[in-house]
Amino acid sequence: MPRDRATPVAWVESPLQMIGAAEWARAHRTRVDVAGRLTTQVEETAAELTARGAPFARQAGFYGIPWAMLRGSDHWLVGDGFSGQFRLAAAILRPRSLTFLDDGLQAVSFADALTGARAFSRPGAAEQGLARRVAPVTMDLIRLRAAAGRVSMFTAFELGQERAHALRDLGARIEEHDFAWVRGTRAARPLPAGRVILGSARVVDGLMPREEYLEWIRAEARAGGAVYVPHRREPRELVAEVGSIPRIRVVEPGLPIELVLAGDPTPREIVTLPSSAATTLRRVLRASECVVVERGADARVAEARG
Repeated sequence: MPRDRATPVAWVESPLQMIGAAEWARAHRTRVDVAGRLTTQVEETAAELTARGAPFARQAGFYGIPWAMLRGSDHWLVGDGFSGQFRLAAAILRPRSLTFLDDGLQAVSFADALTGARAFSRPGAAEQGLARRVAPVTMDLIRLRAAAGRVSMFTAFELGQERAHALRDLGARIEEHDFAWVRGTRAARPLPAGRVILGSARVVDGLMPREEYLEWIRAEARAGGAVYVPHRREPRELVAEVGSIPRIRVVEPGLPIELVLAGDPTPREIVTLPSSAATTLRRVLRASECVVVERGADARVAEARG
């Protein structure tokens, strides 16, 4: 039996993108097919969201481009708008409607690419080959669909008035959300009580020296013991070294921190370096007694209550 082309398909490659797909489906009171990248973290997130009642219809794992699922839908929910694979698939299949989900803080950079404020290329990446050649074709398609009212951004990040105005001038819609559905679900795999330090990918991304990162955690440990939740891309040897620091307990819940803490009534202080998680957690923990403490490079602290 042929699939209903009106059923949106969510093409997601990370846990946060998967959560965004669930929030979009709940907000629109519809079901979505899900094409999720075959990684343990994405699969576990999909299973947890499904257990909580996410309105997912057909689910399939994939490597590369999920051609069959994309071909069968007129509306794509796209997790990574900068992806070369997305550019290629969109240029060939030419979907009628596009919704762009959050991919961390790159949501802001992607909005700038749509408006022409920056190049249509992943920040910090030197692009070449086919991905670079099809970029203008894909951007033309996105702007054509936007002019017809068929492009939207579904985001938890503040885009700012100037950026939002530029997007609307193109015809693109901005749908803001604050993880309302996830926030109302039960806590998953609760963490031990006490302070929580969120791990960062800054070392593996070359943005922070390894020893400086470890010294930051040592300083946090001296200020008070804490549970350390590693970032999903942290190397195992770095996690092991963090675990050897006195008063630090490493806990790996296997799920995005947003799902781990959603619905958990325990008051906590959550410490993080500047990251997209600081923004998403403040949304998820809104009206809770948790405090998100963001450490800056200059050692100052920015606090925001959830």
